[in-house]
Amino acid sequence: MPSPLAGAKPVDLTQAQYHDLADEFLDLVLAKFEEKQDEQGEIDVEYSSGVMTVKIPNLGVYIINKQPPNRQIWLSSPVSGPRRFDYVIVSDGQDEKQDSGMGDWICIRDGQKLTDILRKETGAVLDDPSSVRN
Repeated sequence: MPSPLAGAKPVDLTQAQYHDLADEFLDLVLAKFEEKQDEQGEIDVEYSSGVMTVKIPNLGVYIINKQPPNRQIWLSSPVSGPRRFDYVIVSDGQDEKQDSGMGDWICIRDGQKLTDILRKETGAVLDDPSSVRN
């Protein structure tokens, strides 16, 4: 059964908004994988110029990168394959006030959240990026 977020409409972000949201998300992901690296020692994480490479023994290599022309984040997973994620409003906000919704990086094709995929496949529990206001 497809996620209710499948086919959701991406937020029309300016380049500046896109870079702020994508950088904030990738910084969060980097911090979590660096924590896992410190705890387990076997994980290798590199991040430069909007491209993150995460090598995890027994899983393979994950590549998470910014795609500014499309305003997306792309994931290449050794487990689930390639996916593209757009920033989508996932809730309307507390009182459904205009422009108060919270967003997340969602694969429009299947409605999966990037944070959920990373958690399921790698065990990296990420703070909810949807706490970032649109």
